[in-house]
Amino acid sequence: MINERVKIILGSSAVILSSIFSTLWSYWGIVENFHEGWYYQSLIMNLFLFFRQYYAFALIFILLPMLAIFKRKLGAWLLILVGVAIPLLWVRSSAALVIFSLPMILIGVLFLLGSNGGKNWNRSILLAPPLLATLIFGFEPALRVSKRVNDGFKGATEVKGNNVNLIWAPAGPGWPQTSSDLNYTSWNDVNKICAHLSEDGLKLEDTVVGVWRLPSIEEVVASLTRNGNNAGGEWNKITKETNYKIKPDKESPLWNSYSPIIYWWTSTEVDSNSVYRIVYNGTFQKINKKLKMGSLGFRAVKDVQNNKNSK
Repeated sequence: MINERVKIILGSSAVILSSIFSTLWSYWGIVENFHEGWYYQSLIMNLFLFFRQYYAFALIFILLPMLAIFKRKLGAWLLILVGVAIPLLWVRSSAALVIFSLPMILIGVLFLLGSNGGKNWNRSILLAPPLLATLIFGFEPALRVSKRVNDGFKGATEVKGNNVNLIWAPAGPGWPQTSSDLNYTSWNDVNKICAHLSEDGLKLEDTVVGVWRLPSIEEVVASLTRNGNNAGGEWNKITKETNYKIKPDKESPLWNSYSPIIYWWTSTEVDSNSVYRIVYNGTFQKINKKLKMGSLGFRAVKDVQNNKNSK
């Protein structure tokens, strides 16, 4: 038999572990929500996406332990069952097993073997840290997103960047707006789309037109904006680093802030198998040319001189 002191320690450990993991998931959820989410024009839809896709794990680590504080056995068994069920029915990955399922099962076992102790104190430990993490780490990105510039214009746009001047393709095959528009499978396919894009950028021709292309990472970096002004971005070809006067954001005239696409292919190859992709906030990553994901798109460009010649 476990004595009462050990039971209290086990119960308190369950609450503390729950608070730790709910705080970590709250931090991840609020940051990712304003990074790749929050793209609907409707506040209700944005909140629904937030709680369904980005804050669900945090809520599970809050609500089920909260139930266990007041209904110990019921909450404990639900924690164990959810911990077992999620990798089997929802997220099937080793990461989900390590950072979600195993901790949840452990917390459930601790609640089952322990005692609840001071319910008010446990409730405060469980709720305060994740709430503070959500408020602290969500304040700046929420403020930034609320000030995004979106003029609603989706036509071909001439953008004068930092020593770069290009025409950016209109919405359509040269500038996909949603993941369902991304009907290609590789970087090579994207280049073919650009090559077959009509001069007005609104349709694909059967033969190569050769007017549009993917922008280089240097060109995108130099063209990114913040609050309607050029961000002063520069790409260092030697160190492979970016530098900005102000951190850019997902806004007009380059980006559609109401689109789920947050990454763009660039034409800059790293090696035979990989290229750079650029993020709306000016960061970049090396990715495989065959990568396909719903948040990875592109926007074709053409030189201003080509645009003048087509008139």
